[in-house]
Amino acid sequence: MLEADKIFAGSIPENYDRYMVPLIFEPYAADIAQRAGSLKPRTVLEIAAGTGVVTRALAPKLSSDASYVVTDLNQPMLDYAASRHQPDGRITWRQADAMALPFENAAFDLVVCQFGAMFFPDRISAYREAKRVLKSSGHFLFNVWDRIEDNVFADDVTKALARIFPNDPPRFLARTPHGYHDVDRIRSDLEDAGFSEIVIETRAEQSRASSPRIPAIAYCQGTLLRNEIEAREAGKLQAATDYAAAAIEARHGSGEVAAKIQAHVILATAGEA
Repeated sequence: MLEADKIFAGSIPENYDRYMVPLIFEPYAADIAQRAGSLKPRTVLEIAAGTGVVTRALAPKLSSDASYVVTDLNQPMLDYAASRHQPDGRITWRQADAMALPFENAAFDLVVCQFGAMFFPDRISAYREAKRVLKSSGHFLFNVWDRIEDNVFADDVTKALARIFPNDPPRFLARTPHGYHDVDRIRSDLEDAGFSEIVIETRAEQSRASSPRIPAIAYCQGTLLRNEIEAREAGKLQAATDYAAAAIEARHGSGEVAAKIQAHVILATAGEA
């Protein structure tokens, strides 16, 4: 992962929430919220919350006396998440780095993270931090994307951009969001961090959009892929988006489109400190 793969700023948060969230994140947020709610946690920490899709799904499932701390490394994403959420006295919004969480040991029953672990520069260290702030027998619940070939629109866009920029293909999607998919490695990293009772489930969903243009805008302008496109040729973002949309249309049709997305959902238990 490159350092630039972590900076969600400018218009990216709004485009991310408008396009990416309904395209690929909502079904997994509903799944994470259901799993989290079934654990009946009283104290919850969410890391890498993004624009708050899990927060919106999980908050209604928590008890009235629960405490829910929602964090993200990027203040613009967190600000956008807070702006989308109704006032809720149980929720505290706080900028925080998953690599150095500003919380006491054994403070939470549950740490939850949707599609954030791929961005951690040192995942074992981040997992140790999650374990540190968990109570004994608390749970770490998170998900990561499977390989890009099992996430069709992301793969379509990546291949289309490689044709536009053959000398320097933008590889953000393959490199980072879809770069941490080996379940044996995930399990090993968690074990190295001190977690036990690790359960990993691979879950396929459908990504749906009203037109092929939607996933093209979502990936090209609502993710850090935008920065890679603009870095290669100033003013090329719209043309690149148009080209990606045409590639999706050629493969999936000009009307409503649907394609497979796939992720791993992981639940790990914290042992004694």
